[in-house]
Amino acid sequence: MNSYFIFAMLQAFDPPLDMSQDMDICEDSHVSHTHYDNQSDGRNVCSGHSTSSSGRMCCSKGDHADCNEQSKVVETAKEMTTNEEEETEGPIEYKTASCPGKLENREETNQSCSNDFTDSNGNASSPACDWLDPSIQLNVPLADVDKVRCIIRNIVRDWAAEGKTERDQCYKPILEELDALFPNRSKESPPACLVPGAGLGRLALEISHLGFISQGNEFSYYMMICSSFILNHTETAGEWNIYPWIHSNCNSLSDSDQLRPVSIPDIHPASAGITEGFSMCGGDFVEVYSDPSQVGAWDAVVTCFFIDTAHNIVEYIEIISRILKDGGVWINLGPLLYHFADLYGQEDEMSIELSLEDVKRVALHYGFEFEKEKTIETTYTTNPRSMMQNRYFTAFWTMRKKSVTIVEQAAP
Repeated sequence: MNSYFIFAMLQAFDPPLDMSQDMDICEDSHVSHTHYDNQSDGRNVCSGHSTSSSGRMCCSKGDHADCNEQSKVVETAKEMTTNEEEETEGPIEYKTASCPGKLENREETNQSCSNDFTDSNGNASSPACDWLDPSIQLNVPLADVDKVRCIIRNIVRDWAAEGKTERDQCYKPILEELDALFPNRSKESPPACLVPGAGLGRLALEISHLGFISQGNEFSYYMMICSSFILNHTETAGEWNIYPWIHSNCNSLSDSDQLRPVSIPDIHPASAGITEGFSMCGGDFVEVYSDPSQVGAWDAVVTCFFIDTAHNIVEYIEIISRILKDGGVWINLGPLLYHFADLYGQEDEMSIELSLEDVKRVALHYGFEFEKEKTIETTYTTNPRSMMQNRYFTAFWTMRKKSVTIVEQAAP
């Protein structure tokens, strides 16, 4: 069932990925996605895990492994817009340079499938496709398999009813803060909010639903494929069943806990009431938003489990300050589990690892002032029925960028 969902997702793009041919895959690099003219120069950061700008570690170092993917910058996405009539009639238009082309409809996808199969209860399920035949399975490195499993757990976090607890812990404080800070949102001139490391897009969508122009930015090719599929290709809520915990053999209370299905998505994205101007941008945060056109372009920047994905967190903070308007706000929630820490012997993997105290000092240096600060306890892609659950005591803050006039008056 997981394989059926994954391959249906890959087949949704035009041109569809050719899954009938094996590929030469080096353990030290990811597949070169020539279909999309997007070369990957990813590297296995260390044995068993790597890092992503959107993601957290999901199975290594405790109960999580890193979903890392290094890739070259892709072009900025076209805007995804809807109006009230479109919201209930069709999928969201979401295009990125790494996931081009319109999505095929479900009927076209199913034409390549044959032979219905049944689940454990004897109920007819989705048809099994030729590409599930073991004789044509791809030789995929274990590091990439781990990333796919990580994505499946992220789907639960963002797009399943079972993930609501984590979303309430992480997204709800951010959404409430945005709602309070921008009480007078007009449809004619809505405030603009950027969400770096948007992952599978749920937080960016919820911000758009509040009445903001919302743009999610994501670097991971894995995340972009999956978010595009869910946002564009989902026809109804609960359309798919996946088994996110099937590969977790430790700390299960019962077999049924490990084997339980999860229905996704919990909402129909195209009917979620998003604001016109909702978009997703594929590319490296530093390279995309260092562009001069981004200076002072955003009323708010929201970072959730993101800032510790940096090689150089100082650079992240500098760019966030630069792209915010004077008086703009930066809302952050997350730990400091630096993704490139302890990568000894890899000269191209610089990592600057500041304490929380020093991160705050850097923010003050770049013109921020604190308005709110607290600690929020949360999990990340954790199985709620597992005997082991790692918890983060995340730093939550709201900072405001001082206006140029205030900064000049404060200078000696």
